[in-house]
Amino acid sequence: MPAPFAAPHPFVYLASQSPRRQELLRQLGVRYELLLPRPDEDAEALEAELPGERAHHYVMRVCVAKAEAARARLVAGAHMVAPVLVADTTVTIDDAILGKPADPADALAMLTRLAGREHEVLTAIAVVDADGTLLQPALSSSRVVFAAVSQDALARYVASGEPLGKAGAYGIQGRAAEFVERIDGSYSGIMGLPLYETAALLRAARIDF
Repeated sequence: MPAPFAAPHPFVYLASQSPRRQELLRQLGVRYELLLPRPDEDAEALEAELPGERAHHYVMRVCVAKAEAARARLVAGAHMVAPVLVADTTVTIDDAILGKPADPADALAMLTRLAGREHEVLTAIAVVDADGTLLQPALSSSRVVFAAVSQDALARYVASGEPLGKAGAYGIQGRAAEFVERIDGSYSGIMGLPLYETAALLRAARIDF
């Protein structure tokens, strides 16, 4: 346990390329520096599903694996010591995990599956403290209901390019907002960084904000 009088850290490393997560950290007033995978790292391999894995276990496992990889990257790169923040988001429906679509056809198939139905968005977050200790990860779970959207509307959305690179093939903060009938949970969590849980973890890691 760190001493209660330990000096706070002026910033956190964010191990994510997501501009949405960066935007949400700025919303909290958190200063951050990016700590992205090196060219020789196989970041995609960390997101591979295990046979029969449930979505809740999957997203937590991947988040912790990313946190461990980010901490190793920090040490190997001889960076200034500071806590590291990692997050992972997935969409699940019918016990299936919908990650990032492989291509536009895959994106359309995912969106067709979501149209007119309720699905769950899971975002796990983890913080590795400055001393290398992994704090207890947190999980945000939200329910999202899509309206019964036409194939033409879905195809136009896919053609915009927005679904690529996003879990479940959509971003709620973008054009897909017109498909969302209602949500139950954390809007920021659906975006990719639940602010309530994130703030609590950053306070535990003594980030100054």
